[in-house]
Amino acid sequence: MLSYLAKTAQNLASIFTDKGDTIDKDTLEELLIEADIDYDLVELLLANLPKHIKRAQLQEQLYGLFADSTKAPLESTFDTSPQITLVIGVNGAGKTTTIAKLAYHYLQQGQSVLLGAGDTFRAAAIEQLQLWASKLQIPIIATQQGSDPSALAFDTIQAGLARKAQHIIIDTAGRLHNQTNLQKELEKIDRTCIKAAPNANVRKVLILDGTQGSSALAQAKIFSQSVQIQGIIVTKLDGTSKGGAILSISHFLQIPILYLGTGEKQGDLVPFDKEAYIQNLLDCFFTSGA
Repeated sequence: MLSYLAKTAQNLASIFTDKGDTIDKDTLEELLIEADIDYDLVELLLANLPKHIKRAQLQEQLYGLFADSTKAPLESTFDTSPQITLVIGVNGAGKTTTIAKLAYHYLQQGQSVLLGAGDTFRAAAIEQLQLWASKLQIPIIATQQGSDPSALAFDTIQAGLARKAQHIIIDTAGRLHNQTNLQKELEKIDRTCIKAAPNANVRKVLILDGTQGSSALAQAKIFSQSVQIQGIIVTKLDGTSKGGAILSISHFLQIPILYLGTGEKQGDLVPFDKEAYIQNLLDCFFTSGA
């Protein structure tokens, strides 16, 4: 069982102990909702299934509902320009820690990284990212609290281009999805990034808190109205039984899930594997391999 689905599996096992070759539709509906899969998606998932469901039948439906989670088109080949990643999300989702994990992931691949402390609203956010940069021994562009975040983003990209960094990762202030003024600011930062490096690969990556379950969908939908989101990283999955929310996020947003945060350490970031996720979810309902 995947570590980030362990609590989901334990929770389902506590209410469902009779796994076999088939499962009846009513029981499966209850379990899917318990795993925090959105109710409308549960109804869609079950619509074309018989009263008694085999593993292969449910597997086919799950594959059909998943968004394409291929990461390759989002990653720069580094032949002419860097990969610029603008990291967005609400307060408390784990943005700063995820940036550090992402930087460490690239460092392990032998790639160079430059960070930009673009959350200029909170001095603590700047300091936290500076501490991570020091720990990972990577350069960071930072300024004082209250400075223009768009200017910080521009300066970071210019510095990254001058240093030939392969990855430029820029933090942004945590903002509630319903704060219109901050959403407008995010649009400005996005435009600034494109202006600073018109030939580079600029992507917006949304950080979602996995413990929020399907409620994270509302956040993501509002963010996607301000900027085009190219990828999602779901955090804090080691501490939740809401592992089914990954399916809801992928299906309704139609945005690739790139990575999953599974702990607090710098290496606790794993590439999302759709195949492994589906098979482990199926293991919650059927005798393994049935």
